[in-house]
Amino acid sequence: MKEHPDTGTESHGQEDDVTQSTEQGGSGKSRTSRWRAYAINAFILVVVFGGVRTWQHRDIVSGAAPALQGMTLSGRPFILPAQPARPVLVHFWATWCPICRVEQHSIDGIAQENSNVITVAMKSGTQDEIVKFMREQGIDFPVLNDPDGRIASDWGVNAVPASFIISPDGQIDFVEVGYTTGVGLKLRLWLSGLGL
Repeated sequence: MKEHPDTGTESHGQEDDVTQSTEQGGSGKSRTSRWRAYAINAFILVVVFGGVRTWQHRDIVSGAAPALQGMTLSGRPFILPAQPARPVLVHFWATWCPICRVEQHSIDGIAQENSNVITVAMKSGTQDEIVKFMREQGIDFPVLNDPDGRIASDWGVNAVPASFIISPDGQIDFVEVGYTTGVGLKLRLWLSGLGL
């Protein structure tokens, strides 16, 4: 017989054994419950992420790339060829977009290495405001200003950043809305050039 610590009464060893085995079994159940909660949370996250991506891509064009032409901020005329010699990166961004700021130096690096890059500043103000922003940020890639969002609308862009890879046959090979790494974009440009 043992004295029970809380009550000072005596107990037989069997009750303590039951309590101890219940506590040990309970920890196994709590681990299972914890993993079940993690799985449910992960599932909810995947569903929400998938829903957001579907919403972002809802109007994005596919197939042949829409016409794209205009005067860049540097004063050079730009026309997207119907069948470019090499893959082209068409990148939509905005000065007010925090994710665009994270990505902008990758886009700038690609533009410095590859002349087949054009960007579209969506609803970002006047030409002078965009030039000032780019100077402050230390970026220098070719930009078409889209002050009223017409170009973005033609391409089905509702959210930025949005990146399109146009293949040499004039088809849209790849679209990404949201952050994309510079390495990922370079790889997609290269694959598009191979016809993959």
